[in-house]
Parts: sequence; C-alpha cells; structure tokens
Amino acid sequence: MKLIHARFHHCLPRARYIMALAGLLTGLLLISSSPSAQDTRLNGFVLDDALVPVNEILPGGPPRDGIPAIDKPVFIGAPEADKILSPEDEVIGLVHLGHVKAYPVAILNWHEVVNDRLGEAPVAVTYCPLCATAAVFIAELDGKTLEFGVSGLLYNSNVLLYDRQSESLWSQIMAQAISGPMKGRMLSTLPLSLTSWQSWYRRYPNTRVLSADTGYFRDYGRDPYQRYATINKLMFPVRSQSRALPLKEMVTGLVVNGEAKAYPHRVLNKSAAPVYDTLGGQRLRITLDPAGNPHFFTEDGRELSGQPGYWFAWFAFYPETAIFGQ
Repeated sequence: MKLIHARFHHCLPRARYIMALAGLLTGLLLISSSPSAQDTRLNGFVLDDALVPVNEILPGGPPRDGIPAIDKPVFIGAPEADKILSPEDEVIGLVHLGHVKAYPVAILNWHEVVNDRLGEAPVAVTYCPLCATAAVFIAELDGKTLEFGVSGLLYNSNVLLYDRQSESLWSQIMAQAISGPMKGRMLSTLPLSLTSWQSWYRRYPNTRVLSADTGYFRDYGRDPYQRYATINKLMFPVRSQSRALPLKEMVTGLVVNGEAKAYPHRVLNKSAAPVYDTLGGQRLRITLDPAGNPHFFTEDGRELSGQPGYWFAWFAFYPETAIFGQ
C-alpha cells in the first residue's frame, strides 16, 4: 500500500505536466485558428486582404518609415535654387491652382514622399528611385486629408506607400490602395513634369523649390541609385518583363478608356512636335518640353496625367500595353 501511495505521488507531477501541456497545445490550436493569428504581416502591415498576390509583396530593406517622408517642406526661390542645382538636375515640376513648385529628385531619392499643400489642396509628391516613377496625388478622400509614409515594402519593384490615417498600403503606379481599410480606393493624380531644372526654371522663373533643409541629415549631393540606373538589371523581381525595350528606357505610360500605351521618350524626340496619336478612342496631342519630356492633351486642351518611369515598371503593371512607334 505504501508502495502504491508512493508511486501515485511520484506520478502526480508528471500527470499535471501532461495535462498542462495538453491545455497549452489546445490553446495554441485555438489561437492559431483565429483570424488574427493567421494575419500575414510585413513591416507591421496586415496583408491577408491584399488585392495583389501576397507573396509578391517584398521587403525593400528599410523598415516602415526607414525612408522618412518630408512632412514640413521648406521652399526657396528659384534664383537661390539656381545657385545649388545644376542645369541637368532632375526635378518634379507641378503647377496647380496657381501654385508652381519644383521638387528636386536628388532630395526625393532619399525621402520618396513629400506631404505638401498647394493652397488649400493637400498633395503627396512621390518618387520611386527603383522605377524612376514620379506621381503626384490629391491627398484627400471623403473630405479627409491623408498623410503618406514609406512602408518599406515593394510590389513589382515599385514603392508601396501607406496612409497614416488608416495604415492602408497604396501602390504608387496603380494609384490604388491594395490592402487595409482603404482597399480598392483610388487617388486622383495631377499632371507633372519630370524634367531638368534648366527646362523648368526657364518656363517658370517664379517657381518655388523644395529646399535641402528637410530636418534630416542626408548627402543630397550623392545619388545612391546612380549605378543602378546605368545597368540593365533589376534589384527586385517583377511579375512580367518584356525585352521590347531596354528595361530602363524612359517612357511615359498613359491609360485612356482602359487602353494602355507606353511612349518612349527617345522615339518622341525623333518626331516633329507636336505629335498626334489616338488612344482609347481619344485623339491626343503630345508636346515636348525643352528637355524632351512629353505632355499629353485632349482635343479640348485638357492635360492628361501620364506616368513617367522606366519601361520595365510600366510593363510590369500593364503587360497588355501597346508601344508608340511599334
């Protein structure tokens, strides 16, 4: 009897351990079956509801906000900027509601987003160095202003922005939220000029220019993507590729009534301006600025918002695109 009693007490801790372990495993199974435990997260963003394949959303290296957006931009006059910028330096030029501004790409290379206002209109000026794509968005939906940051994630090698209000992820080239509470919503884009400082300054001598006084210590005189721009290789995979043009040939992409076309700058510059074309049943007039960058107008004179950038980036999002001149 004493032996049985001793064995019982000897086995009791093990039994309790087994029961506790079983309870723990059951709890883990219950937790893992709950929706929150199945969340696919990158850089803190939930991706389960994404409009694009989750396995094609990739970390670019920096964490969320590791590339800091400029939230309090400071501007200087054109004569002062002309002492700093070289004639061939690229800028994103913007004219809207009577306001004229230029945003040097040398600064956007390090920040990718400028949250700004043109009068009462909130705008997000964005640039993706991996794709050489510039886009300016009206940063407002349903009467509410949105502020954007850099998520540190990429889709088709293109920057995924996020709005701080809902933490939805936005594709720059798609101009659309691909995940989060805003999923499926679109942002309006503004026509822009991705052009040389010399060309912009000559056309708009009263322009205001984003200052290097950003509040961050960066070597704005150094282009961290200089070598990348010269080689016919990508750093990150994309869904579709085409060798119809060199991967990094500059084009401006345009979508009219559901039809997409890429306009190689090299081809346009060999044509006598203005150039005329038809896309999506719409007759277009194409003009070139002094630096050879195109602008697209409808027959009634309305300027359309094109997407300048590398050929590979446009094709990755619009594999059914036509190519002007082919």
